[in-house]
Amino acid sequence: MKTTMIIGIAGGTGSGKTTLTGRIAQRFKNSISVVFHDNYYKANSGLTYEERSKLNYDHPNAFDTALLIYHLKRLRKGEAVNCPTYDYTIHNRSDLTIEIKPARVIIVEGIMIFQNPMLRDMMDIKIFVDTDADVRIIRRILRDVQERKRSLDSVVNQYLTTVKPMHEEFVEPSKRHADIVVLDGGHNIVALDMIMQRIQGHVDTNV
Repeated sequence: MKTTMIIGIAGGTGSGKTTLTGRIAQRFKNSISVVFHDNYYKANSGLTYEERSKLNYDHPNAFDTALLIYHLKRLRKGEAVNCPTYDYTIHNRSDLTIEIKPARVIIVEGIMIFQNPMLRDMMDIKIFVDTDADVRIIRRILRDVQERKRSLDSVVNQYLTTVKPMHEEFVEPSKRHADIVVLDGGHNIVALDMIMQRIQGHVDTNV
C-alpha cells in the first residue's frame, strides 16, 4: 500500500529553510508537494491596514494551523486542497489560492511548525535548519526590502520588537523536537545527501 511521507522543515527566519526545501523539491519534483506555513497566516480583514501592520506575525497564534492540519489530512487521503495565500504588501490573506496535489512526499515548511503537537505528530521526519543569527537577520532584511517592498526601518523595528523575541521564546526551543539539525540549510551538502537518500528510499518502495 502506498503511503505518504510528511517532512517538516523548521528554523528561524532567514535560516535557509526555503533553499533546503527547494533543493529537495527539485530533486523529487514528480513525487513531492510543498506546503508553506506562511500561506496560512490568519485573515484579518476586519482590521485596518494600520492595525494589521502592528500585529505580531511571529507568534504561533498568527497562523491558522488548524486549517493546515486539515489540509494535510486530506492530502494523505489522496485529495487535492486549495491552499490560501498571503499578501505581505497589505498584511492580509489574498483572494487567490494554490492547488496542492497529493504526493508520495509532502514537505511542510515554516518557523512555527514544531509548536503545535498535533501538527508535529503528523511528521515522519522533522528537520531544523540552524543558522547564525547575524546571517539570518541580513537575509531577512534583503528579502523584505527587495521582495516585499518594505522600508528598512520597518524591517529592523519588526525584527527587534517581535521576530527576535519570538524566535527566542518559540522557534529556538522547538529545535529539541527535531530528528535532524542541519547547519546552513541547503548549502550543507552532507546533510542534504542524507535527507535525499532517506526520501529516495521511501519513493522507491512506494512506486
